[in-house]
Amino acid sequence: MTIDLTSQPQLPEEIVRLDDPESGLSGVIVVHSTKLGPAAGGCRFHHYASDADASTDAMRLAEGMSYKNALAGLPLGGGKAVIRAPEGRFDRAALFRAFGRAVAALDGRYVTAEDVGTSVEDMMCVAKHTEHVAGLPPRPGAPGGDPSPWTARGVFRAMEVAVARRLGAEIRDVTVAVQGLGHVGFALCQLLHDAGARLVVAEPRSEVAARAAARFDADIMTSHALIGAKVDVFAPCALGAVLDQDAVHRLRAQVVCGAANNQLATAQQGTELAARGILYAPDYLVNAGGIINVAAEYLGWTEANARSRVEAIGTKLTEVLELADRENLAPYEAADALARSIIAGKRQAAPVA
Repeated sequence: MTIDLTSQPQLPEEIVRLDDPESGLSGVIVVHSTKLGPAAGGCRFHHYASDADASTDAMRLAEGMSYKNALAGLPLGGGKAVIRAPEGRFDRAALFRAFGRAVAALDGRYVTAEDVGTSVEDMMCVAKHTEHVAGLPPRPGAPGGDPSPWTARGVFRAMEVAVARRLGAEIRDVTVAVQGLGHVGFALCQLLHDAGARLVVAEPRSEVAARAAARFDADIMTSHALIGAKVDVFAPCALGAVLDQDAVHRLRAQVVCGAANNQLATAQQGTELAARGILYAPDYLVNAGGIINVAAEYLGWTEANARSRVEAIGTKLTEVLELADRENLAPYEAADALARSIIAGKRQAAPVA
């Protein structure tokens, strides 16, 4: 396979500013690529300091969704919506109805769903104005609803592969540091605990951290301390850019495999991790379970079809790691190259299952 790390089309394809003073809606929708299908990606609701910060996050997340959907073999491009959480009191339902109208105006070029800070109830408000939305209450036997359990399952399967490859061990033999106990992080802890892993957790909400400690017999640390802890696996499951230069230098884990998007602050950190012999499982590959669930709901696939694709995420990680070894690349470079080849039409998009 010929690897081209630089060439890609002029992207993103479209940037839509969101500004509706009546509802308080302020943010951006980024359509990164529709080469493989409608640009799909969740809607993030967060307190951003500025429009520039929100736009930067949306651009990075949308590109990651293009790569994620390509590697997952989905007939979808990549996009993302970012909404700035208003200060003070606001009508949340009205805000998300306004967002639904903005999605509708894109006429199917963008499909939205849940993400950090949004819920099934929010997507139900969006659905009042557009059909191009997933994450709605599931029908019996069909995918839908909260995608977090699916995301956690895919991360778990990828972690099994990474632990076996780097440490020659099984999940029951390792200590995993989980940073962030939102819906995905908590679900991942449950899977790891059930498999016999020892857990160390970090979560700013003390009541959630205490619940995890009691339920999973986990130790609690601060996020800063967690990165330098003597553990086998570091699982970032909060916001992105956690692997900056300082974190990479302090990291003692031999495997990084978590649910957070855009874990690398810059590409350089991915190169440095590889140089240190730390196996970094590319985030957009291992956390694809959620978007697989979204795609299954939106495209009308069965739950069994979606589940088989999520279960096979570990197999896709093996393919990327083998490519990295053959081509002497860091894993993130191999994943990027493979995704870009699929988007550019140089390689057929094979599903993970």
